[in-house]
Amino acid sequence: MASYNRVLLLGNLTRDPQVRYTPGGTAVAELGLAVNRTWFDKQANQKKEETTFVDVTLWGRQAEVAGEYLSKGRSVFIEGRLQLDQWEDKTSGEKRSKLKVVGEAMQMVGGRNDGGGGGGDGGGGGQGQRTSRGPQGGGRRPASGGRPPQEDTSAADAFYDNNGPQDIPDDDVPF
Repeated sequence: MASYNRVLLLGNLTRDPQVRYTPGGTAVAELGLAVNRTWFDKQANQKKEETTFVDVTLWGRQAEVAGEYLSKGRSVFIEGRLQLDQWEDKTSGEKRSKLKVVGEAMQMVGGRNDGGGGGGDGGGGGQGQRTSRGPQGGGRRPASGGRPPQEDTSAADAFYDNNGPQDIPDDDVPF
């Protein structure tokens, strides 16, 4: 039987990352992530929200970056896998277990000064603001939040059409 273990999470940090180092010198960061879910309850005729708290572990360079650039309230996208930790409680002797996420990829969302809430490209040009440009153009969301993207007709977009790069006179190149 085939199996697949992949988790994608977008949420806000519940605390500042805690970075430690193994005896071998590898960085390990522990994050607390709050992921919100909103839905409309037809029976109660009201909007409802629930928050799930997830513990995330990052390793290596990702852990160092998290410790350096992330702080409580910051939005972050985590891609990783589920891992079950099991241990015996030292005080009661009971077997204990906890499901957590081991992050394999991390991307900061929003600007450097974004506290909590939302995402978007409104911040100050910090980490995690990647936009793709290609033959179809676009890919960038406006800083205004919920409004749909506006048509961007910059010189870079004029370079492409559906058939690939086009010739542009040297006077029209902005650099």
